[in-house]
Amino acid sequence: MKQTLQLRLSQHLALTPQLQQSIRLLQLSTLELNQEIEQFLHDNPLLEREDSNDGAGFIPGGDAPIVPQAAPDDPPTPTYDEAYELPSDSNWSGDAPGNHGPRDNNDGDDSDYADIQATATSLRDHLSAQLGMTQLSERDRSMVSFLIEALDDDGYLGQNLEELLDVLAEDHEDADREELLEELQIALCHLQNFDPPGIGARSPQECLALQLEGQPVTPVRDLALTLVRKHLDLLAARDFTKLKRVLRCDDDKLRCAHSLICSLNPRPGAQYSPSDTRYIIPDVMVRKLRSGWTVTLNQDAMPRLRINRLYADILQRSRGNGASAGSGAAGLNSQLQEAKWLIKNVQQRFDTILRVSQAIVDRQRQFFEHGEVAMRPLTLREIAEALGLHESTISRVTTQKFMASPRGIFELKYFFGSHVATEAGGAASSTAIRALIKQLVGAEDRLKPLSDARIAEILGQQGIVVARRTIAKYREGLNIPPLNLRKSL
Repeated sequence: MKQTLQLRLSQHLALTPQLQQSIRLLQLSTLELNQEIEQFLHDNPLLEREDSNDGAGFIPGGDAPIVPQAAPDDPPTPTYDEAYELPSDSNWSGDAPGNHGPRDNNDGDDSDYADIQATATSLRDHLSAQLGMTQLSERDRSMVSFLIEALDDDGYLGQNLEELLDVLAEDHEDADREELLEELQIALCHLQNFDPPGIGARSPQECLALQLEGQPVTPVRDLALTLVRKHLDLLAARDFTKLKRVLRCDDDKLRCAHSLICSLNPRPGAQYSPSDTRYIIPDVMVRKLRSGWTVTLNQDAMPRLRINRLYADILQRSRGNGASAGSGAAGLNSQLQEAKWLIKNVQQRFDTILRVSQAIVDRQRQFFEHGEVAMRPLTLREIAEALGLHESTISRVTTQKFMASPRGIFELKYFFGSHVATEAGGAASSTAIRALIKQLVGAEDRLKPLSDARIAEILGQQGIVVARRTIAKYREGLNIPPLNLRKSL
């Protein structure tokens, strides 16, 4: 085979470590960003947070306000601090943006969430405490305790007694299965008398019946008990005409029984389930000023970083003394560069979030004035073209980034969505259409609720052309039940 030399020209994109870090930081949420920064602070001695006594910004676990405070009509433009400057690199300023005003550490007396969670009583603890106060024998206690461990988070016994018997029989090989089953049934009766009412039920029907059985005997309670035990399917379908015929009762009695059933709790154990609350810290805040709707960065969500003065002095002296790389100066130089990159990329991250947020607000001004019904169609590409950024960058910026406004806190992605054509040749946002559907259903006559076809017809009269199946999809997305389930007596 003949060997030849060829010159070939090609292009490829190489992502520098700095660019990779910039992209990574951009897609992180505020909480994830601070976790990432904590790792950098642990690994790099050249990097540190500004002391909280100097007006430091957000620290994970601190008291970051969720609702924006009132501000003057024309707040000053945020400025960036001058970092400690090394003589050899005097043109670089490195502090990430932050809040320079003093923080009030006494602006609220909320209890620490972790402490509240630690002291919360679980369902099993609640039931076990009641078991400890009974006069049951040790054998019966062990059976009830066994059933308590088999409950799910809603307080239901998900397995039938036969299945539980198979598990129990492994530890009682010499016991008679029929006797064990009888003991389990007795234990279940004891458990179902515990608080909260309905605990230990094996179905929603049994759960509601147990709660009704514990109430004083009245004609309404008896009718509700019959409904739950025999006609729960008709009640769920809201077939009131057939229910009145089967139960031989009038509207008033059926309405009272229905109201009583609605007051019951179909998930009695849920109140003891561990809470998994997700706290949202907005990245930006929107206010209406004389000049219009303006976006500002949430200073409490912005970490304030700087170069550690002590190590910077050491590096400066080593440079002045002409120290060799073997003395450790090379390692400090590398860490200094990494610290610079991080501070610059954090600053760039918030600058980009601010630019994108302002562009969104400029295009969704009517939403902030009038609400969801005024939401206009908006795409990532539209914002990308307006700011000269790539569409993927806009996608990263709007994911898990939040905006606090007078109308609430919204993820930036909330302001984007599909659109539906109008007769005038324009387009209506799917969010606005959902809001209109919600309004129409909220104002409908409960005796004659609107069908999906009728809602589509009403929207068509307003110039918004929407198919019936699209209305059904949006309605289901809003958790609005169909016509037959919305019909009242």
